[in-house]
Amino acid sequence: MSRFSFVIGLTILSSACASTGATPRPFPTPHAPAPPAARTAPPAAATGTTGAALAYGVTGTALGLRGAPYRNGGSDPSGFDCSGFVQYVFGQNGVSVPRTVTDQFRAGRWIDAPQQLEPGDLVFFTTVTSGASHVGIAIGGDEFVHAPSGTGEVRVERLSASYWSTRFVGARRVL
Repeated sequence: MSRFSFVIGLTILSSACASTGATPRPFPTPHAPAPPAARTAPPAAATGTTGAALAYGVTGTALGLRGAPYRNGGSDPSGFDCSGFVQYVFGQNGVSVPRTVTDQFRAGRWIDAPQQLEPGDLVFFTTVTSGASHVGIAIGGDEFVHAPSGTGEVRVERLSASYWSTRFVGARRVL
């Protein structure tokens, strides 16, 4: 009988954690304030971090904002437009980029082909006007993250999707 009580007690104790409904941290959410450590940590660029580590920081920040709402002219987690999203993400990692799609399309170095994309590169598309009118951030492979107005929230898409592949106009490396 005592062995049975021990097993029941152990089961009750171990199930208590799962039944709380709490979200383990750190799970980034687009509307929640950054944890104190993230606010006080120096940007990657300020610590001399370059290359892959900086690209990892940029893509991690961008992915952590998935689900943030679209807002025309928006440049913070309460709402982003595409270029505001890019500027915010890079700024959180200590990298200054221009505010508008047109100016972002002139920044950094030209990437000759989509096959040369690296995480953190800017990808540009023609959507509402001729030339570059939309921007996202390459996250690796065939994917990029952006703030599209169509669905109203930051999300990940494939460059090879028929909509995006036919509208791709170029890429820039700012890291």
